[in-house]
Amino acid sequence: METIGNLKKYKECLIVVDMVNGFVTEGVLHDEKIKDIIPRQIELIKEAKTKGKLIVFIKDTHTEESVEFERFVNTSHCLENTPESELVDELKEFENNEDTISIRKNSTSFMESPEFRKLIESQLELTEFDIVGCCTDICVVNGSIGLANYLDQQNRKHIINVHEDAIATYSEDERKEYVDAAILLMKQQGINIVKKGE
Repeated sequence: METIGNLKKYKECLIVVDMVNGFVTEGVLHDEKIKDIIPRQIELIKEAKTKGKLIVFIKDTHTEESVEFERFVNTSHCLENTPESELVDELKEFENNEDTISIRKNSTSFMESPEFRKLIESQLELTEFDIVGCCTDICVVNGSIGLANYLDQQNRKHIINVHEDAIATYSEDERKEYVDAAILLMKQQGINIVKKGE
């Protein structure tokens, strides 16, 4: 994205992962229960804006040719230029404001998005990351651990906080073992799992 190089320098960042219609309101992978975490996300977004943090909206966006669909059978979702790949209505008002940027990804890890990597490479003063969004056991865990590994490789000191009261996944009751495993893996990698009031 051409605007990445023109951003001011930030020390803290809030990453909002895949709060798009394709996981919340429509499509084969959506689950309306994910809406329950939106109020907490809005609190964190407003807090980030007040503190002048960089806010990054990650938007899962695929084409019909995305090879991810071969691994996860019958899960064609979040196709580009469809409502599924756009932010949920509750968060749209925050998308095009000062200190915010939207980045599309075509994998289960935001760290693999060329635009996100370019952003991280250009923001060398970033040391603290807060992460919210969905899906806990796929895109949140993969992105968070990928980010930690990248920053370790670059010898960049960092703190990563995943807000447990602002993450969710589809069919969460059925996928509880995966969600629990994802949280355990993130903790094991030195990622902080935090909640409001703790």
